Amino acid sequence: MVATIKSNDVCYCGSGKKFKRCHKRAYDSVRPAEVGAMRTVPGHIPRPSWADSGQPEQWDEPRVKSPEILEAMRRTGALAADILAEVGAAVAPGVTTDQLDALAHELAVKNDAYPSPLNYRGFPKSLCTSINEVICHGIPDSRALNDGEIVNLDVTVWREGVHGDTNATFAVGQIEQRSADLIRVTKECLDLAVAQVAPGRPFNELGRAIETHAEAHGYGVVREFVGHGIGEQFHTDLQIPHYYNPNMTDLMEEGMTFTIEPMITLGAWRSRLWDDEWTAVTIDGSRTAQFEYTMVVTADGVELLTPPQYPDPR
Repeated sequence: MVATIKSNDVCYCGSGKKFKRCHKRAYDSVRPAEVGAMRTVPGHIPRPSWADSGQPEQWDEPRVKSPEILEAMRRTGALAADILAEVGAAVAPGVTTDQLDALAHELAVKNDAYPSPLNYRGFPKSLCTSINEVICHGIPDSRALNDGEIVNLDVTVWREGVHGDTNATFAVGQIEQRSADLIRVTKECLDLAVAQVAPGRPFNELGRAIETHAEAHGYGVVREFVGHGIGEQFHTDLQIPHYYNPNMTDLMEEGMTFTIEPMITLGAWRSRLWDDEWTAVTIDGSRTAQFEYTMVVTADGVELLTPPQYPDPR
């Protein structure tokens, strides 16, 4: 993640004023609310390195996974996909994002899994909930969802020593056509990128497919946040830009595991951070949608390790 605009930074517009005194003033439709205490995980469930310290251990994890790791990732990924579908089905006007977090947490521990975001670098919840102009990493709180909003739910669980990471954007009640189109096109961007996955292909073809489709509809592609390698670690050294980067010429290999998770905006693609140092929002307050899969490169293409269980928005 690269630096984004913060309240005390100089505004992007060139006025010379601090952002909070200039273009921040009225763009947010989402406001911070009360964040409850971290939820607890039963002692019998294995805990990753950051569960207590907040700091994940990092090592040079192979990009190509062993058959044993891949089998564990299939099982863990399927669980993450099931949890996402069940939490997504609970999205409705009047439901708070903290209630969604409670459900995601309960489903994870019920299946002997640790919710990967919980205390990861200090993140206080088990689920990321990103509403309207929130691009990613929204923290669940006491705010209730409103009819006509959109919300992205990002679920990651750790079980059998590996992660499954997936997300989707859901409508809250009845939404306007513009938001429905944004959700549909974002899902199409992900699917078009997945169709490019194959051994021997450069990673920048994924970003090319996403950027081409998004811009054809007049949408922006967020560049500050990218897909990533995944496996025993939540994030490995492999990065997957969602825009065309001519320098990203590394080739995909059979057995590589990673996520693709495009963030597409109705307006400006640049972001800024709330003071919580997690919540990233569009600088112009425009809505944004996201979808994500964890996948593995196969001999003849790709296998989704978090196969979608929610209704297709198209």
